[in-house]
Amino acid sequence: MKKDIHPKNYRLVAFKDMSNDVTFITRSTATSRETIEVDGVEYPVVKLEISNTSHPFYTGKMKLVDTGGRVDKFMNRYKNHYSKKS
Repeated sequence: MKKDIHPKNYRLVAFKDMSNDVTFITRSTATSRETIEVDGVEYPVVKLEISNTSHPFYTGKMKLVDTGGRVDKFMNRYKNHYSKKS
């Protein structure tokens, strides 16, 4: 294997699915200012809107995820554009 090809900040990071509060730990270079304690060990935490524990493809349950009203913002921004073409 080639030496020094991996990033220096490759470490254990906790990822937290905010839709169902599931946390999993894996190696990553993702940066975070926040930390979380899991089983007595402190890890940097990256918050996710959706993961395999909440995604409809993996769960088999359809669920509308609209974080921060993105659909409403889009519709309000482009409502005049779409109403002219109708």
